[in-house]
Amino acid sequence: MESTGGPYLNTAAVTSPVGIARLLQMTFGCTTFSLVAHQGGFSAAYGTFCMFVWTFCFAITVFIITCEFTHLHSCLSLSWGNFTAAFAMLATLMSVTAAVIYPLYFVQVGCYPIGCEVRDFRIAASVFAGLLFVTYAAEVFLTRAKPGQVTSYMATISGLLKIVQAFVACIIFGALVNDSQYGKYVATQWCVAVYSFCFVVTVMVVAFSVTGKTALLWFPFERSVVIYTFGAVLLYVSAAVIWPVFCFDSKYGSPRRPSLCAKGKCPWDSQLVIAIFTYVNLLLYVLDLAYSQRIRFVSHL
Repeated sequence: MESTGGPYLNTAAVTSPVGIARLLQMTFGCTTFSLVAHQGGFSAAYGTFCMFVWTFCFAITVFIITCEFTHLHSCLSLSWGNFTAAFAMLATLMSVTAAVIYPLYFVQVGCYPIGCEVRDFRIAASVFAGLLFVTYAAEVFLTRAKPGQVTSYMATISGLLKIVQAFVACIIFGALVNDSQYGKYVATQWCVAVYSFCFVVTVMVVAFSVTGKTALLWFPFERSVVIYTFGAVLLYVSAAVIWPVFCFDSKYGSPRRPSLCAKGKCPWDSQLVIAIFTYVNLLLYVLDLAYSQRIRFVSHL
C-alpha cells in the first residue's frame, strides 16, 4: 500500500539551509523572551517594544515553518515568496533594533541595584537577541535574488530596500511625534507630507507584492514602481534641503543643542534624528532607483 503521509509533508522546510535558519530563529526567539519574562524583566516603552519584537517574530516564524512543512501555504491567497522575503527583512531590522535597545537600557556591569541574578539573565537575553538577529540576516542572505535568477520581487535588492525605507520612515515618525515642533513652519509640514506620502506608497507596493495582486492592476505595476521611486527621490531631496534649514539655521531654529534642553525631551534632538534619517532614506531611494533598472518583476511567485 502506498504511503499517505510522505507526500503531504515538506521535509526540506526544516532540513534546507533556510529551514535550519528558521528553526534557529524560533529557538533563539523563544529563548530570548523567556529569559526576559522569567527573570530579566523589562519596563517602559523600550522594554515593551523589545518584547513585542521577539514574540511577534517568533509567532510569524512558527507560522511560516508550519505552513511550509505541511504545504498549507498553497491554500493562502498570498505570494508566498514575497511574503517570506518581506518578513525576513522586516524581522532582521526589528531584531537588530531590539538587540541594541535592550542591553543599552537594561544591562549593566554591576549587580546593584537589580541583583546579580537579574543582571546575568539580562546579559544572556542580550546574547540570544544578537544571535536572533544573525539568523534572520542569514535568511535574507540565503533567499536574496541571485544574478540572472527569476525570483520574487521582495527578494530582490529593490524589494528588500522597500522594507528598509518603510522601517526608516517609522523611525522618522517616532521622532516627529516626540515634540519635534514640525508644525511651526509650512516648510517643515511639507517635509512631514513627503515622509507620509512616500511611506504610504511604499507600504502599498509591498502589500500588492505580498498579496500577489499586481497582475490585477489596470496599470503596469513595474513601470509605476520605477516612476514612483524617481518621484520619491525628488521629494526626499526637497525634504533633505528644507528640514535642516528650518531646524538648524539660526534664522529659524538653533544650530546647536540648547544647553537647558532636557535629555529625552528636547525638540532639537528629535529634529536631528529626523534630519539624519531623512538622508538615510534619500540614499535608500537612490539605491532603489538604481537597482530597479536591473530587475525583472514576477508577480506569480
